[in-house]
Amino acid sequence: MINYTIYVIDDISTVRKGITLALKHDYRVKDFETAEEAIEAIRVEPPDLVLLDIGLPGMTGIEALQQIKTIDSDVVVIMITASEDINTVISAMKLGAHDYLVKPLYTDALLVSLRNALETIRMRKEIQLLQEKLIEDNLPCLICESKAIHNVMELVSKVAGSPNTSVLITGETGTGKELLASAIHYKSPNFRGPFVTFNCASLPKDLVESELFGYEKGAFTGAHPSGKKGLVEQAANGTLFLDEVCELTPDAQAKLLRFLEDGEYYKVGGITRRNVQTRIVTATNRDINELLEQGLFRRDLYYRIAVVRIDLPSLKERREDIIPMARYFLGEFGRKLGKPFAGISLEAEKALEAYNWRGNVRELKNLIERSVLISDGPELSLDDLGLQKQTEQKQIPGSPSVPLPPIPPTGIDLMDKLRAIEKGFIAVALKMSHGNETSAAQLLNMNYHTFRHRRRKFFR
Repeated sequence: MINYTIYVIDDISTVRKGITLALKHDYRVKDFETAEEAIEAIRVEPPDLVLLDIGLPGMTGIEALQQIKTIDSDVVVIMITASEDINTVISAMKLGAHDYLVKPLYTDALLVSLRNALETIRMRKEIQLLQEKLIEDNLPCLICESKAIHNVMELVSKVAGSPNTSVLITGETGTGKELLASAIHYKSPNFRGPFVTFNCASLPKDLVESELFGYEKGAFTGAHPSGKKGLVEQAANGTLFLDEVCELTPDAQAKLLRFLEDGEYYKVGGITRRNVQTRIVTATNRDINELLEQGLFRRDLYYRIAVVRIDLPSLKERREDIIPMARYFLGEFGRKLGKPFAGISLEAEKALEAYNWRGNVRELKNLIERSVLISDGPELSLDDLGLQKQTEQKQIPGSPSVPLPPIPPTGIDLMDKLRAIEKGFIAVALKMSHGNETSAAQLLNMNYHTFRHRRRKFFR
């Protein structure tokens, strides 16, 4: 059972004593004669609920209500008034008062109003606990030790308060953009709704529109006989996360813009206008400002998706988080693989902190998983990590994370040599990115679609 704290603020001692007597057996009650005295106490320990007299000497009840809501907007306030002045009551309700009571106070009316208010508090606290549990289960990579990530998470908490504000997340590959999008979802009023993700570069460009908005029966050759529900509809009353949004074609950008402006869309091959409430969160690892300058991304769409823009720092910019995250992943994979570890050796920790994490959090997680697999324990050592061996390898000029592929043998023509070198680079990049094509393309500074084409050419 929740032990609620209630503050009573009234300049008449008999009113304070009467309320305290009626409530003290079920709640923690503190009473104050002036608003000034109560405000100081609220700064130190905000209560769950305040019973606040409007007609106080000095700071008035309306002024006190404004200050209380500034200190902690979650505090529930019930106003007490000597006369049912409708204008004063309306002012109080607009400022966030939950209810009002008219003097003389009757115990039955007080308890009814109190129970209704406390039920609101109980439900809110249950929702907060559920959201915290969901965030804890889904967002281990957003461990906050660095000021950079603390600032990001503060912004996330503010943004999440809105159920439909569009957010653009920018950052390097592997920084945790999808995790941040899910944090926005789980902290939002729509957290009970679906969280749907889609990589805009994962399908041929001519199929992206039908994936986003669905299609009607017989819309095109090969379409499912009964049609298909689009992602915006699947994410109704929830969040749709569009990763690599800069890969959208101009036509798909136009359709997304129309949806963001009024929540309306048409299925491919359809003539019925549809409406759905879905929050759109987008992300990109590309320089979107450069794409805007080159005319490759619509400015009007940018302004709609980036109502709030969050720039997620790379792991190199938040080195204070490296060891806490490594320890978290060590515990996670140790439990999963049945190999408990005492910790990470000092030598290994220093190597982790000094390493150039081009793959960011994803690379760190993959490294710890591999190290746990090969280590015999009882702690993770520098040899288990293998970082020393990686740094000793020759590197591609301008890309220190990728070792040089073997030089092809003599006796073959120049074009064959060049193809063999290119194939070698692609193979090494795929190995280092654990098969992730997006990460491998970034390692080689190649366009994602060009990379996929070249990979298919060499590795059919």
